[in-house]
Parts: sequence; structure tokens; C-alpha cells
Amino acid sequence: VITNLNYKDKNENKNKKYFEISYVTVIKLKNKGHKIVICGDVNTAHKEIDLARPKENSNVSGFLPIEREWIDKLIENNFIDTFRLFNKEPNNYTWWNMRTRARDRNVGWRIDYFFVTENLVNNVQNSSIRSDVMGSDHCPIAIDIDF
Repeated sequence: VITNLNYKDKNENKNKKYFEISYVTVIKLKNKGHKIVICGDVNTAHKEIDLARPKENSNVSGFLPIEREWIDKLIENNFIDTFRLFNKEPNNYTWWNMRTRARDRNVGWRIDYFFVTENLVNNVQNSSIRSDVMGSDHCPIAIDIDF
């Protein structure tokens, strides 16, 4: 099962409701034994390593504790952040503010993710960020899965 999540709304209550609906759905599928890939722009940097300036953004939507808890909840239920399986290094981002030309300085946020269920993790061969691809304030992310 592949599902794409996109939390674009800066309204925390709308995002929370959308997350809860999405979460309940994927947990039901997971509990039935389905292999699941969750991908998309969740508009949240999970850990300090996932944004260039965590201290300066600690009270900014996209790095608020309640938003980060949504990702924690997925991980606590055995969803794996595939990029961090292969890369534990900082300075790997998927979004940059275009108005401030942040990409030129690599002052970004990692807010796009692939998560997989633990029954699929051994099939994941690679997960990467394609920061060399231009044309948007986001860059593509990629995952290689061997079936």
C-alpha cells in the first residue's frame, strides 16, 4: 500500500485532524499485515538534524513540538524513516525558502519523507534526497525498493 500525505495548511488544528484520519487508516492497514509506504510533504522537520536552524525555529510551525509528535507517533508504531536508515548526516534538506535564496546557502528543512512499515524495511535498498534537481522550493526524494 502506498499513501501520499501532504500537510500544506499552516492551521495546526486542520493538520492535526488530517493526521489523525490518515494515521488511523494506515494503522488499520498495518495491523492487517499490509506492507505500507507513506510518502509526502508533511511540512514538519522531525529532529534538530532535519533543519539548518533548529533553535531559531523552535516556535515556528513546521518544528513545533505537537507537529514533531505526529512523526514520533508513526515511529513508535514501527514506521521507519527510510532516509535516516542510509544517512545520519546533517545538512540534508528537501525545502528551502525561495524568497531568501536559502537554497544557495543550504539553509533548509527536511520536511519530505518516506516511511515504511517494518515488514518492508528489508526491501528498501536506498532512500535519497535529490537536492541537485532544481525548479521548486522543494527537491525530489527517492526510494528504491526491491520486491
